[in-house]
Amino acid sequence: MKRLFLILYLFGFTIITAQTSAGQSPQQKKKTRVDLVHADEYKVDKQNHPDAQVLVGSVVFLHDSMYMYCDSALIYEMTNSFEAFDNVRMEQGDTLFIYGDYLYYDGMSQLAELRNNVKMINRNTTLTTDSLNYDRLFNFGYYFEGGMLTDEQNILTSDWGEYSPSTKIAVFNHEVVLENPQFTLYSDTLKYSTESKIATILGPSNIVSDQNHIYSERGIYDTSNDVGELMDRSILTNQGKKLTGDSLYYNRKGGYGEAFQNVVMTDTINKNMLKGNYCFYNERTDYAFATDRAVVIDYSQQADSLYMHADTLKMITYNPKTDSVHREVRAYHKVRVYRTDIQAVCDSLLYSSKDSCLYMYTDPIIWNGPQQLLGEEIRVYMNDSTIDWAHIINQALTVERKDSVSYNQVAGKEIKAYFIDGEARKVDVIGNVLVAYYPEEKDGAMMGLNSSETSLLNMYLSNRKMDKMVMSPKSNGVIYPMDQIPPDKLRLPNFAWFDYIRPLNKDDIFNWRGKKASETLRKSTRKPVTSPKRELVNPM
Repeated sequence: MKRLFLILYLFGFTIITAQTSAGQSPQQKKKTRVDLVHADEYKVDKQNHPDAQVLVGSVVFLHDSMYMYCDSALIYEMTNSFEAFDNVRMEQGDTLFIYGDYLYYDGMSQLAELRNNVKMINRNTTLTTDSLNYDRLFNFGYYFEGGMLTDEQNILTSDWGEYSPSTKIAVFNHEVVLENPQFTLYSDTLKYSTESKIATILGPSNIVSDQNHIYSERGIYDTSNDVGELMDRSILTNQGKKLTGDSLYYNRKGGYGEAFQNVVMTDTINKNMLKGNYCFYNERTDYAFATDRAVVIDYSQQADSLYMHADTLKMITYNPKTDSVHREVRAYHKVRVYRTDIQAVCDSLLYSSKDSCLYMYTDPIIWNGPQQLLGEEIRVYMNDSTIDWAHIINQALTVERKDSVSYNQVAGKEIKAYFIDGEARKVDVIGNVLVAYYPEEKDGAMMGLNSSETSLLNMYLSNRKMDKMVMSPKSNGVIYPMDQIPPDKLRLPNFAWFDYIRPLNKDDIFNWRGKKASETLRKSTRKPVTSPKRELVNPM
């Protein structure tokens, strides 16, 4: 029989072996037996290849449904394996083609080891490397000395990788680079589907484009639709802004990102920070808003940051592509502000960099040390993140607490307060001015109560204390001794002291205490008055 094979080999006949081992079924043979289909020439080289048969010219092998081609081969019958040289090609149906310069194939394990100029083609996917092992039992190939996978949209390179033609899934490790026309993804570990074009991030990864930079250690990125869903404190950076959250959703085509839970958005250019449990950011319009424990932090003053909380916070940039850029911060509902030198509450607020003005609407109140300012609307003009002056419009009132009973009070149609280094130095009260003021002795003891009316009042302060008051026209006010003050003169008609809703620290801004609710609570918890003098006092 061997002699017959030899004669047929020498004459270039095509041969398909039919010999089976004793007791071996055709199905078993199909899985283990490598069949020679064709060879132009057969040689024996006992000196150089004592355990092999030498095949030369148009060599073709068949194992299961896989055809394997080469220019020459060494076949090892005892181990059911062979080596193939030059123009190596493996074909399975019309979907899988593998090329290389060299192939070692083990028919028992069905493992193909290809070397040098290796190329695996599976429909629109091409894997190129110099060292590829292809496991036919599990239907996947892997390389370990660097390789590249390409499809219709992306090019992926790495030191180590594997690809399964059946699942269309590739896994890459070490120095992974995914190149897309819109971005480049650098990773330590990455899984990629050539069918869905979705990259699964499994290790530290950076997605870099001309516009932004994304860092993530876990998540998925749809390279076809330019959409990412990222976990584990992923970071989106764009033009000086950095958005971080427990999870991120990013839509590159739409130009926006969303962050969820423990969100922090920092703006290193404008030196502020936006926090919340949900944040939206549009990188094209430079628009952002936050909600769910939302807070904006201005840290432009390194020694003292300003904290502002509201139900919803918005940061809007106008004309982001021009030189006339200006920004707005808008806060809606239950606004509370804290900085060591100033605190404030209102229902809604607007800050515009165009005029450096902070507009406060609906029950606005500002505290500066012992001073309280309130009115129907308050405008605070800033200079380099510090207060320059404040304008209280309609039903304006300033109150300074002296003790639990005595308050310096000034009311008018409007008030303008001017600040230096964060302290009020001059206050102008304009229109229908009412004054209830306690002048002091040099030792700080109150002399009595000055009750006056005028049209214009100019107050000058130093170290947060009154230096002098100038009334125009001159008032014919009355000074009542401390023990002869009429009860109805202790409080101006629109007196209100809202210290109980004043933010106490940067954490207290999250604890809303509205005027009505807090006043009810304050009255219900007010202790009984025991002092004879204080029994005459109308607390409001």
